[in-house]
Amino acid sequence: MDFKKITEENSNHNNLENKSTIEILNNINYEDQKVAVAVKAEIESIQSLVDDVAERMKNGGRLFYIGAGTSGRLGILDASECPPTFGVADDLVNGIIAGGDSAIRKAVEYAEDDIYKGWEDLKSYNINENDSVIGIAASGTTPYVIGTLDICNKNHILTGGITCNPGSPLDNIAKHAIVPIVGPEFITGSTRMKSGTAQKLILNMISTSLMVKLGKVKGNKMIDMQLSNNKLISRAEKMVMEELNINLEVAKNLISIHGSVRKAIDSYK
Repeated sequence: MDFKKITEENSNHNNLENKSTIEILNNINYEDQKVAVAVKAEIESIQSLVDDVAERMKNGGRLFYIGAGTSGRLGILDASECPPTFGVADDLVNGIIAGGDSAIRKAVEYAEDDIYKGWEDLKSYNINENDSVIGIAASGTTPYVIGTLDICNKNHILTGGITCNPGSPLDNIAKHAIVPIVGPEFITGSTRMKSGTAQKLILNMISTSLMVKLGKVKGNKMIDMQLSNNKLISRAEKMVMEELNINLEVAKNLISIHGSVRKAIDSYK
């Protein structure tokens, strides 16, 4: 397949500075509606990746997201939400960004251009064959990501890739390539928009389905969530009430004693 950088093509909208606020917003929304359709077309590819990653996780493997700029930040966001939402260890799902933690808030110049640094970053986690690495790059050309996946492949580490450009280097090098074709951005080349939205949707699907397969959800409830504030404690009490068909006071007592929805439910059986 010939590589055409769709993410850099001219926007379908022009003279933006002359448009009213409502026109700008409606046009952004019009473009955004294409994203979910593009992601839907990739569900079988997502499924294949999830099943392979889940198998490795059940054998003690970890998941790593790796990217630069917006893509790296989205990976970190998804990874950081797994422990509080599903009660998993902090190191089960990991987000790595080119330029290190300082790049989460502020761009680090040329950090994405080093083809070996991503592998060096992974080595600090004692990466091994049980682990899985998903590269995220809207363009599909980021050297930091491509170089990392190339070395991972050579070391028999499962690789996945999320890009919005079919036929890109990332599409070709990832063992499991996910390629939602969202088309040109509203502002030409601003891949934090539609491309970033597609990446976020896909990351939600990957981590959520993995946690379901790992037994971290019962019915449709987050029974292993961390009870780190009053809102979550209240949610936990309601979950226990519904599951055990008990009143609020009994549920409050169970949560107070056991500190977790799962343990509270198991103790009552």
